[in-house]
Amino acid sequence: MEHEVEDLLRQCAPRVLGALVRRYGHFDAAEDAVQEALLAAAVQWPKEGLPDNPQSWLITVASRRLTDLLRAQQARQRREETVAQWTLQDADRPVEDSDDTLILLFLCCHPSLSAASQIALTLRAVGGLTTAGIARAFLVPESTMTRRITRAKQRIKDSGLPFRMPSDSDPAERLGVVLHVLYLIFNEGYTTTSGPTLHRRELSAEAIRLARLVHRLLPEDGEVAGLLALMLLTDARRPARSGPDGSLIPMAEQDRSRWDAGLIAEGVRLISDALPRGATGPYQLQAAIAAVHDEAESAETTDWPQIMALYGVLLRISPNPMVALNHAVAVAMVHGPQAGLTLLADLDDQLADDHRLHAVRAHLLEMAGDRTAARACYLAAARRTMSLPQQRYLHARAARLAQGSGPG
Repeated sequence: MEHEVEDLLRQCAPRVLGALVRRYGHFDAAEDAVQEALLAAAVQWPKEGLPDNPQSWLITVASRRLTDLLRAQQARQRREETVAQWTLQDADRPVEDSDDTLILLFLCCHPSLSAASQIALTLRAVGGLTTAGIARAFLVPESTMTRRITRAKQRIKDSGLPFRMPSDSDPAERLGVVLHVLYLIFNEGYTTTSGPTLHRRELSAEAIRLARLVHRLLPEDGEVAGLLALMLLTDARRPARSGPDGSLIPMAEQDRSRWDAGLIAEGVRLISDALPRGATGPYQLQAAIAAVHDEAESAETTDWPQIMALYGVLLRISPNPMVALNHAVAVAMVHGPQAGLTLLADLDDQLADDHRLHAVRAHLLEMAGDRTAARACYLAAARRTMSLPQQRYLHARAARLAQGSGPG
């Protein structure tokens, strides 16, 4: 029963917060009220049983608590008229029992906020993670994360933004910001940029949960489906991408029997349904590439010509250095390492400080038989990453080449 209640509260929390923020407009006070309502439910429901409408129960309790908080604030700050204008004048009208999670996501991902603030606020308000947990995930002090979230809330409050779906001339652009934030959260969870572990499961799992939620709310949007499919197809490989000691195992060397077949099937189904509908976007193309990888029985049977073609399309519609880097790898797998190395030369200015460029160059040089140059590039890559598992992997590759056991 306790696990059932915990899962239900996690699902209801962003909807209840969204309902209160839409109705009352005060983010901080609404969040405090929702947390107290969730605590009350966590204590009462396992003993007394679930109410007929858990979400309505939470909204009612949170609304009452919010009214108490605002009245106390009113007394303390002697701002009776201001508070009455935005809360008490409508106190008798019930808060609608609807799902405002998508609006809350748009609010947390407002373009006026920095990417770091968008991520932190989304994880706090919609994901339900504690400030301490978010700080641990991004390896910053809790006080730093508290300030970041507080500033983001204040910026939203100062902006006077109404709690409703954006009325921008291009709503798709605003949805794009939401998807990009979820994409960043997933990537940080799947391959952490710093620290002792290769991944942070709680972040990638939360990104997938939120992507599922957005897909449920916008089932016909191809890019939403594409992002969810990309996450599932990528996360399916996670069980095989590290050894018992936490060491990194590249895809070509992974035990594919450990890949999650259920996630792969779901991801393939999602992207297969999304691709025929309307224009194809970057997340759909990335999901299609991930599907080609996941459906290959072995590294040797991977359909690299198809992957190269998909990256070529992706490079045309969404050009950026990382897409170009992955395209170079695919070209090398089809036309040989020298063809890929030629393409890498065009990325030196843009990715000079990124360890991934040097790691890819090292791999292609190793394929070409140039052990000395490959070893130097592996070491250069190791110096540029803050991830300890990646550093160990790159140093191990360099050491192997130094011992003369690389391909000749």
